[in-house]
Amino acid sequence: MHDDTPNKKPSRREARERAFQVLYGLTLVPPDDEAGLEAAFVQAPDPEVEGATGALAAGFAWQLVHGVWTRREELDEIIARFSKHWKVARIARIELTILRLAVYEMLYVDDVPTKVAMNEAIELAKRFGDDNSRSFVNGILDAAGRAREHGEIGTR
Repeated sequence: MHDDTPNKKPSRREARERAFQVLYGLTLVPPDDEAGLEAAFVQAPDPEVEGATGALAAGFAWQLVHGVWTRREELDEIIARFSKHWKVARIARIELTILRLAVYEMLYVDDVPTKVAMNEAIELAKRFGDDNSRSFVNGILDAAGRAREHGEIGTR
């Protein structure tokens, strides 16, 4: 059942999906600076929420977009560590965007458990990736999740 209530607060899943779409777009046309990042976020269409430009900019989707984009080099290093036989530059943009998003959540979003970040990434891979995306994303995130549990990566 879909709630058509105007100004409905997006769910975290919807916010995460919006963040994924914005971040994927940024891999094609990177912003020059913080203002460009904000503009790309605000200009991205949001089919789930009417009038989202101001409301979502301060919300979870913006937190993810800003965090992932500003830490992408660090996130790519972590992804490279666990993507056996795959250089980050060779990972398809959809999967790389999903991996960046999930690793960021695992490390920097205190109220998102590691398992939730992993499960949400797998859902994004099912929705936006190809037949191999789910297992590829799952394999890398499973290894990263174990490393996080053992204190090998992470800030929290």
